[in-house]
Amino acid sequence: MNDNQLLRYSRHILLDEVGIEGQQRLLASHALIIGAGGLGSPVALYLGTAGVGHITIVDHDTVDVTNLQRQIAHNLSRVGQPKVTSAAHAIAAINPDVRVSALQERADADRLAELVAGADVVVDCSDNFSTRQAVNAACVKHHKPLVSGAAIGFDAQVSVFDSRDPAAPCYACLFPPDQPAEEVRCATMGVWAPLVGIIGSMQAAEALKLLAGVGTSLAGRLQMLDARDMSWTEIRAARDPDCPVCSAGPR
Repeated sequence: MNDNQLLRYSRHILLDEVGIEGQQRLLASHALIIGAGGLGSPVALYLGTAGVGHITIVDHDTVDVTNLQRQIAHNLSRVGQPKVTSAAHAIAAINPDVRVSALQERADADRLAELVAGADVVVDCSDNFSTRQAVNAACVKHHKPLVSGAAIGFDAQVSVFDSRDPAAPCYACLFPPDQPAEEVRCATMGVWAPLVGIIGSMQAAEALKLLAGVGTSLAGRLQMLDARDMSWTEIRAARDPDCPVCSAGPR
């Protein structure tokens, strides 16, 4: 690290659990973020400010004025721009040293497999069941840790699915692909603005812990939040031996 980096990341370096070695791991890391909306915004900003060296952001959508109630990486001047471009500008305004790959596309299974293979951690900030399943399948295939989050209305959930651990469940162990959940979207159901900030910040924290080698991840634990009374519920889960994704052959 140079002198500017030592100063910028000094509050991380002062943490015994992180130190110079942990910060250097962040600087050498590559994070893949799927989605640049309500969850992806705080994830992208916190990974950028923390000094993750390379961040790839994937989202097909453009910024709309209705996004600004909760998607904090965007602003009024960028309405109509690709969300990935807007998020890249937001990161650069805070930390221009971070390399951002902004991909405006709707990634299919083959493309996700390609993108996941080159990442050190994957953060799923998408808003639909099929994408979450495709991201999970790619992470299992390439043995990449997945940080998953979801939020709608006043309810949210967050967990880590780490296929490097043979005892840890994958996303499909908890949410079988042949039993799709009812799709609910912010456009029709609404979402409490700070909720995506809470969950997105937790996703960023989990991703940074994985990259820096700090603490214990949420692997095997699904945290669910009801923001009406700020109550948390934790569900513990193990790998499903009948899971069609992570138990469908050698890991």
